[in-house]
Amino acid sequence: MELALHCPGLGYYGGGAQVFGASDAGGDFVTAPELTPLFGQALAVQVGQVMAASEPTVLEVGAGSGRLAADLLLALDAASQLPAHYLILELSGELRARQRATIAAAAPALIDRVAWLDGLPETFSGCVVANELLDAMPVHALAWRDGGLQERGVTVAGERFAWSERPAPDYLAQAASALPVVAPYESEIGPAAAGWVAEWGHRLARGALLLLDYGLPRHEYYHPGRNGGTLRCHYRHRAHDELFSWPGLSDITAHVDFTAVAEAGHGAGLDVLGYTNQASFLINLGLGELLAARRDADQASGLRAAGAVQLLISPNEMGELFKVIALGRGIEVPLHGFRRGDRTHAL
Repeated sequence: MELALHCPGLGYYGGGAQVFGASDAGGDFVTAPELTPLFGQALAVQVGQVMAASEPTVLEVGAGSGRLAADLLLALDAASQLPAHYLILELSGELRARQRATIAAAAPALIDRVAWLDGLPETFSGCVVANELLDAMPVHALAWRDGGLQERGVTVAGERFAWSERPAPDYLAQAASALPVVAPYESEIGPAAAGWVAEWGHRLARGALLLLDYGLPRHEYYHPGRNGGTLRCHYRHRAHDELFSWPGLSDITAHVDFTAVAEAGHGAGLDVLGYTNQASFLINLGLGELLAARRDADQASGLRAAGAVQLLISPNEMGELFKVIALGRGIEVPLHGFRRGDRTHAL
């Protein structure tokens, strides 16, 4: 999974392909910031509160096309909360170039505040934003069989890749032992995502991480009815399960176990500041008021925005599938995005 996604020159994100955007533009999927700038404008309310309680710096990890960075900068500028620095951690050179072009076109006066990083900073204070990052981190595919836990890997059968199983190593068996699973069952675990979150426990001096992604709490993730796991591919706005058919050309993702994320952060000394679905989070941040203002300013634009907002908050679309979790240190005030509908107790 790591090679198929990130191998320089060949991987999905490292090969220079157009991955974000509408299908007629060659994209494979559309993220929330691509749907409407209202997403970034609402998120800016939460980012601004975190910066006010820590330091005026934003670090976006995996900034995609750069659309969210541009919208956040413009919204924070309009609210007189412009960060002193907007940092982007992006490993893909092609995506860095696209992000720079997007921000320069949308917010030319603010591009000088943006800098790109090659790795996590040794220490950081401010607001960390990661939208649809954790789902693209490599996972381990596992199979609970009557004879014991198996790790599912890749072999070659003829001229094609195929699944192959072997006894799971001890560290995976230990991690899987706490899961509510009864054989036979297939799913995955994401130690890379948990490790990334835990690393912030050593680096975040003051501030918060805002992590937005599709996923579930553990008791729903490993529900008996979800046998088969959540590994999926995306190609030209179509989801498929043929992981080995087009390596490097299809996006490969897995749902996020938000219980594991919360445990990793808390175990590393971070506070769980809130957890809810995307609909509640955005509504708490004033998405409805932003839409009403757009309609008042321009009816045609408001109608288009209303359709995008429906996708963002509908329980049958992104509103329930996507969740938001905030982890932090030194934040003493309740965060606006979780004031109603906080589901931390469900983790």
